[in-house]
Amino acid sequence: MSQEASPRTPGLEQAIDQATASVAVQASRLGELASGPASADGIGIGNLLDVPVGVTVEVGRTKITLGDLVRLGPGSLLVLDREAHEPADILVNSKVVAHGEIVTVDSQYGIRITKVDP
Repeated sequence: MSQEASPRTPGLEQAIDQATASVAVQASRLGELASGPASADGIGIGNLLDVPVGVTVEVGRTKITLGDLVRLGPGSLLVLDREAHEPADILVNSKVVAHGEIVTVDSQYGIRITKVDP
């Protein structure tokens, strides 16, 4: 396979030059922002520990047609894509962060964490 130099058109070279200039301008703006006085305090992890995050536990999923959806009612059964022994996913901001098994605590559901994803 030969490596031939492809002829460049003037329009292509002009587009490349404009893109290069744009990147250079953006890079110099970032440099200007970074040159300000640095704060020794920063945000710190301690300030973030009280930020609330939503946690979702996903037991399984399924896909059904719209027709099947409108026919659902009391007593309908949806079979999910997981077997009963498989762990549930624990998600934070739609990202799986851990896995666990569903338990009951008094009259509420809970989840016992069995694995934390790195």
